Amino acid sequence: MTRIIRIPGLLCSLLLAACAARPVAEQPAVIHELAHSGGSVVAFSHSGSLLASGGWEGTVRLWKMPGGEQVRAWQAHQGSVNGIAFIAADQQIVTAGYDGVLAKWKAGGGRVMQVDRLPPVTHMEADANGDRLVTGHTDGSVRLWRLSDFTLLRQQMLHRGSVKAVAIDPATRRYASAGTEGDVYVWTDAGEERALQAPPADAWTLAFAPDGEHLLGGSWFRLYRWDLGSGSLTTLPTEHRGIIRSIEYLPGGRQLATISRQTDSAVYFLDPETGAVLRRFQKHELCGADVTVSPGGHYLATTSDDASVRIWQLDIVNKE
Repeated sequence: MTRIIRIPGLLCSLLLAACAARPVAEQPAVIHELAHSGGSVVAFSHSGSLLASGGWEGTVRLWKMPGGEQVRAWQAHQGSVNGIAFIAADQQIVTAGYDGVLAKWKAGGGRVMQVDRLPPVTHMEADANGDRLVTGHTDGSVRLWRLSDFTLLRQQMLHRGSVKAVAIDPATRRYASAGTEGDVYVWTDAGEERALQAPPADAWTLAFAPDGEHLLGGSWFRLYRWDLGSGSLTTLPTEHRGIIRSIEYLPGGRQLATISRQTDSAVYFLDPETGAVLRRFQKHELCGADVTVSPGGHYLATTSDDASVRIWQLDIVNKE
């Protein structure tokens, strides 16, 4: 028997109004549903013409812009790819994995060099112009490398737990790291480290502000904003309903791309000074893993536990 439920006119009007007021999320131009067994990292080339992605299974894939067609794939690691970056005028790619391997590859194919038998790498960031590379590891150590030849410049045991995130400020050649014990450090080439005010919960991601005066981090529901002069911390609420797993400044520094995980998979552009949502993008089906914006600001890319790689075409000028 079919049951008919009658909704009073006023209630129906309220429900329709609520649906109509729901914020609209921008849909991706390209979705690769099974790019990886689970997505871990994404990075654009400096020209913005290529996107690289890495996954749990250790595979690296290259995608050509603007259509997102796959142009190459290879087995880079025997475990999760936890860092990826284009270098050498986009002719090479550097990757780091949980297998304890740091490797450099030709973008057209073939390994150039590698360092192995490292503690598992949890995060990696590269500065091609400054010839620097930073890796964070499960044993709490951070390592500073010369990017061109993988010479180890400095190794520091900064954290009592695994390193969750590292960051590089190319303008001032400063570095930052956050660990599972909650500590956040900033240091220089000389190795002089300084502890910032401890956040109320672990920072899962870090990014230096283009102004050189602040360090941003992400945690459960909130952004962290450290003043690098005083080391003091400001906590900014956001609309994320989980851990803010990855953040990246857009060109110009007035917007921050973010993605969250655990109880959320939202993708936003936030105001880095207030945490307010500026743009909304389609959520992933499962926990978000990484977000990146092309250097020219034309594309946004994300990956997540749902194994997909997603690409949006952006109109930064008209949306700022």
